Amino acid sequence: MSLGVKICGLSTEETLDAAIVAGAAMVGFVFYPPSPRAVTPEQAARLVRPVPSTVTKVGLFVDPDDALLDRTLTLTGLDMIQLHGMEPPERVAQIRERFRRPVMKAIRIGSAPDVELGQRYLGAADRLLFDAQPPKRPDALPGGNGEPFDWSLLAGRSWPLPWMLSGGLTLANIAQAVRITGAPAIDVSSGVETSPGIKDVGLIRDFIALARTLG
Repeated sequence: MSLGVKICGLSTEETLDAAIVAGAAMVGFVFYPPSPRAVTPEQAARLVRPVPSTVTKVGLFVDPDDALLDRTLTLTGLDMIQLHGMEPPERVAQIRERFRRPVMKAIRIGSAPDVELGQRYLGAADRLLFDAQPPKRPDALPGGNGEPFDWSLLAGRSWPLPWMLSGGLTLANIAQAVRITGAPAIDVSSGVETSPGIKDVGLIRDFIALARTLG
């Protein structure tokens, strides 16, 4: 079975189409205004129209309130909610219950204790995403900073729910990352960009083609 790939931070029809044609299992849209990849609910509603039902449409939110979630989901019909902020398990469970969508919770990894945080979300989230801790600089984003973490922290771990690996993944390192972590799926954003927020059609195609040889 080939590795599942999510291309996150899509914002143009051209790059979205490239991800779908290349075989992405999931396509992600960022609803976090400080991000260079951010789109509005209205923009996303136009983008998602041609996405086939076989591809999961994911919305990335950072500590969203119910009003933003309600408006975005109503306009776009997203299939999954990705929470990339400091949402506690209680909030994750509340969002899943209220909006009747599967929820993926990002866990930011910097050291071994961070991995254990994933255990707190086992009863609340439908999927986990292990990402790198944001770098300690003023312009750092909650995700999409293009920096990996120590993959050996996930080596030999198993989880009772689906999970993905993210954080600084590129064509040059995904084989090693998957070998060390055993990740069943991966999520990439900056690794298929020529500059922050600017996705590259060729990189998207090459990344997915390589990932599909792994797993």
